[in-house]
Amino acid sequence: MAGLIPQAFIDDLLSRVDIVDVIDKRIKLRKTGKNYSALCPFHTEKSPSFSVEPEKQFYYCFGCGAGGNALGFVMDYERMDFPLAVETLAGDYGLAVPREEGGKDEQTRSESKLILDVLEKSSQFYQKQLRGHPQKARAVDYLKSRGLTGVIAKHFGIGFAPPGWDNLLNAIGVDEAQIELLFKAGLIIKREQDATPGNAADRKNDGQYDRFRDRIIFPIRDSRGRVLGFGGRVLTDEKPKYLNSPETLVYHKANELYGLYEARRSNPKQSRFMIVEGYMDVVALAQNGIDCAVATLGTATNATHLTRLFKIVSEVIYCFDGDQAGRTAAWRGMQATLPILEDGRQVRFLFLPEGEDPDTLVRKIGKDRFTQLMDDATPLADFFFSHLCEDLNPNSIEGKAKLSSLALPLLKQLPKGIYRQLMIDQLARMAGVESRSIEAMMGSAEVAEVQIQNEDEPPPYPMPPEESYSPRGTTKPKKPEAVEKALPRSPGLKAIELLLYKPEVAAVLDKDMELLRENGNQYTDLLLELVELVKQDPTTNTYTMLGHCYGTPLGNQLTQLMKKEKITPLEGISSEFHYLIDSLLSDAQKKQLKKQLMAQLAPRLRSSKTDP
Repeated sequence: MAGLIPQAFIDDLLSRVDIVDVIDKRIKLRKTGKNYSALCPFHTEKSPSFSVEPEKQFYYCFGCGAGGNALGFVMDYERMDFPLAVETLAGDYGLAVPREEGGKDEQTRSESKLILDVLEKSSQFYQKQLRGHPQKARAVDYLKSRGLTGVIAKHFGIGFAPPGWDNLLNAIGVDEAQIELLFKAGLIIKREQDATPGNAADRKNDGQYDRFRDRIIFPIRDSRGRVLGFGGRVLTDEKPKYLNSPETLVYHKANELYGLYEARRSNPKQSRFMIVEGYMDVVALAQNGIDCAVATLGTATNATHLTRLFKIVSEVIYCFDGDQAGRTAAWRGMQATLPILEDGRQVRFLFLPEGEDPDTLVRKIGKDRFTQLMDDATPLADFFFSHLCEDLNPNSIEGKAKLSSLALPLLKQLPKGIYRQLMIDQLARMAGVESRSIEAMMGSAEVAEVQIQNEDEPPPYPMPPEESYSPRGTTKPKKPEAVEKALPRSPGLKAIELLLYKPEVAAVLDKDMELLRENGNQYTDLLLELVELVKQDPTTNTYTMLGHCYGTPLGNQLTQLMKKEKITPLEGISSEFHYLIDSLLSDAQKKQLKKQLMAQLAPRLRSSKTDP
């Protein structure tokens, strides 16, 4: 008979999984602010009241009250008992579920948990060496020469692996079991029978030796701060310059990003991330006040990296050297980006001056100027078309044909939506053909005929027209569905939608809104409520505002709005929101003047009616 599942394994499983991934595999989630929403799978509803909080690893439904962690969701959704739900969730992550007899929990803890424990101990050992080893000065001087302080070193957990073959081995490998764990964690190397590195007289442990020796140590942490592996930067002329942990049971370099944990700890409300090339670039940027940098770990940026970042922010910047190698790397990054570039996501490219990297440049020009470079980074669309046009003449017939042949298979990778349509339109303009021709060549089955307003003109915001009738009294035919969706909404409702999408726009609103209280409607009344909510607590997010409105007729309408694609670019939300507020105030002022005028005329009108 199978034994009990150890509690330690269950804890380890829950700490390993991401509730967003678990739920998104089963029901489609949509990002709303820093959380995710969906139609609740546990009761019937027309608008989403089901919310998932990645930070708390918790889900909750405002409609039916269902809530819990990833394991609870699997139990409820799959209608499984507890042991089967654990087996299912563990299977999704390639883990075998251990069993115990008689409650021997400590002996049967999952192997991954034991490896994580020894990695944490090793990280503490390396940090201690940086503070107290007799040869620490070499490491400390190097870090100071790169402009780093003790505060930033502590923030990133930077350490020092002293010279010698078995420093870590002696400190952590107190028995055979610990030595085996050090090996499985990639921290020691078992010597082949005939290999004899160094002087055997200097080695206490003849069978194995430390992987990291005489190097600055950078711990690689996951999103929860657990140490998964290390990167080591040499202090001598030894090669390789950087040495990284090998793949292990807990460390898969293609899935991780260096600095992501530290960036989120520095600023839980990051609005963008910048992908750089190395450990020191990430640390140096953070030292100079730019705490949004992350780095891949010896691999090219892939869809897994980008998906993780886009779950947190809507903008990612690639940072590369401005030489040909840098532009080639940028093009590879762009290709990895296309399949996941959904509407609302933004990718840009920052090319540095020749001979500079983020580490050297930020120390030379400072935070403000470097931030300006990030703000001015090249949009993906501009880089896409300029790169394709490098070796052809886009003004010739042959060049236009070549451009189209190069661009079409790439554009086909974009998810269907507004951004893809705009990229198709741009290619059509450059090729001198109609967008429908490009779509036909791409084999597009769906042609979305949504009219996009000219960005140079302020958008009109009339109320949707009332249904009208022909002279004979027959109802006019309805507009096609695509056009109906493009009809403008009332300015109050549109302002609420923008506020939900970017709550911080209300925090800096300094206009007197009292006119709207007296001369508004149901939308402006709710808008004022939400603005006040944000002003009282600037940390208020989309999730909180939807919860505030949930259960009301307008609340249901708002949750529907949050499911629709956003045509307004993220950077344009603030200006459009303030434009709408000005429009609303102007209309309210006109209504107020009209009321005053009518009040003044009322006595005269009454007098005229009573006069003989």
